[in-house]
Amino acid sequence: MATKMVSINRVPILTLWASIVAEHLGFDEDASLTLGRAVAALNAQSKGRRLSILKPDQKKIEKPLPERVAKTAFVQVGGRAVPAHNTRQGLRAIHGRKPIRPDTVRNYLEGALGPDLDPVSSALQKLATSYDPEDLDRKAYSLYEQFRPVVPSGVRGWGAKGKLDWGIIRQTTRPRIQAHREKRQARSP
Repeated sequence: MATKMVSINRVPILTLWASIVAEHLGFDEDASLTLGRAVAALNAQSKGRRLSILKPDQKKIEKPLPERVAKTAFVQVGGRAVPAHNTRQGLRAIHGRKPIRPDTVRNYLEGALGPDLDPVSSALQKLATSYDPEDLDRKAYSLYEQFRPVVPSGVRGWGAKGKLDWGIIRQTTRPRIQAHREKRQARSP
């Protein structure tokens, strides 16, 4: 059986993966989409700064908004602290000063992945369910590093498309028997 490959940038894959992780941590679908998008944006910003492509926004550093800070909660998703607000529509991650809209994330993922969205999402869902939520949250980024699209290192890889190999996602998914065995061993004295 041939392995399916998708040529894609890393950001939509991390957005989708972090959204799925957030859902498995108990957040509703809309909140999860916004949290996933924020995780990917925060990672992109960190990498951009590390590569000296992006500079820190001095205005944000010099002018904190105390009334905004008081309303902001930080939600842990995949090892990343994501700023979020409770809105009338529910919890929403924020980017800059605005809540992220789940419909824009859905549209982004549909545009980036096209007809591959459902099968890639299904493969990532299987991967997520092969872990307990606590383990998944702790291991989410290292799992992503195993299956993420391969791009050139450094500045050459910034924004570049790479190949997402569904076979690697399948290989990363733990069989349920193995997961249950590991859980029992962890509980045994």
